[in-house]
Parts: sequence; structure tokens; C-alpha cells
Amino acid sequence: MASIIKTVGDYKKLLSYQKADTIYQITFYFCHQYLKIGDRTIDQMIQAARSGKQNIIEGCADAATSAKLHISLLNVAKASLKELLEDYEDYLKTRNFRQWQKGDVEYEAMRELGRKQNEATYFMNLIKTRPSQTIANMAIILINQADYLLHRQIAKASEEFENEGGFSERMTRVRKERRGY
Repeated sequence: MASIIKTVGDYKKLLSYQKADTIYQITFYFCHQYLKIGDRTIDQMIQAARSGKQNIIEGCADAATSAKLHISLLNVAKASLKELLEDYEDYLKTRNFRQWQKGDVEYEAMRELGRKQNEATYFMNLIKTRPSQTIANMAIILINQADYLLHRQIAKASEEFENEGGFSERMTRVRKERRGY
């Protein structure tokens, strides 16, 4: 017999969540270290980073009964991280710091590190020895990686919905099976 409630895995094992958690911790540190007390950007950046992480959690929890909410909340996480990306880019621009570009040694090294490493503690130890512009560039690359992972996660959730339907369809299938249709 089919199940009405979809089985959902542990969100903490998702690479997108691990990246978002790392981004949140880096952002919290960055804002308190390098932005002036009273700057509204502090709250906005921390909330955007938090929203990215928390919406992955909520979206995954909602996946059990609502494909629509699951996909929607993953997209909210993606949008929040895009907002945060712009804040980091603005930080670099307004202070005349260089943003790493594809092909730059630092950019390529950080992309590779971001592909291999998902432990927040690893990055937290690393950033405590780096200047603000390096941390901002590192965060930008991690945000872009999280965005890519969320894009893939949304595409997979959409495909699952197309192939399997949502909660209502599962309810109908279970009722039909029970009635012998």
C-alpha cells in the first residue's frame, strides 16, 4: 500500500543546509567584526543568512505533505542568499576592495575548497585569520555554491512532484488502493 506521508530525510545531511549553516556562521562573525554597531546592514545580513538556513529546514519538513511549500520555501532560501550575496558585493564595492573573479587564483582555490569542505568549524577557524575583504569573497563563493545546490534541489523536488504528484494525489492513490480500484 502507498503511503500518504512522504518520508523526508535529515536536512542536516543536505549539502545545501551545511553550506547555508556555514554562511550563517561566517556572516554573524563578519557583521560583528567588521560593521559598525548601529549599522542596519548587520541585522539585514544576519537575517538574510538565517533565512537561507531556516527556510531549508522548514521546506524539508513541509516536503512530507506539501510539494508546493517545499519548493516555495527552498526558493525563499535561495532568494535570501541572493540578497546576502548583494550585501557582500556591496561591502567590497563601497570600500574599493577587489572581488575575486573566475580565473583568479584565490577564486579558484576557494571554489575548490568549498567543493571539498562543508564543515562550518573549518571555515570559522580559517576566517579568524583573514581580513574582511577575504572573508567577504569567501562568503560570496560559498553563497554561489549554495545557490547552485538549492537550484538542483528545487529541480529535483519539481521533478518528483511531476512524477509522483503531491499529498492530494497520494491520498487519492491510497483511497483507490484500499477500495481495490
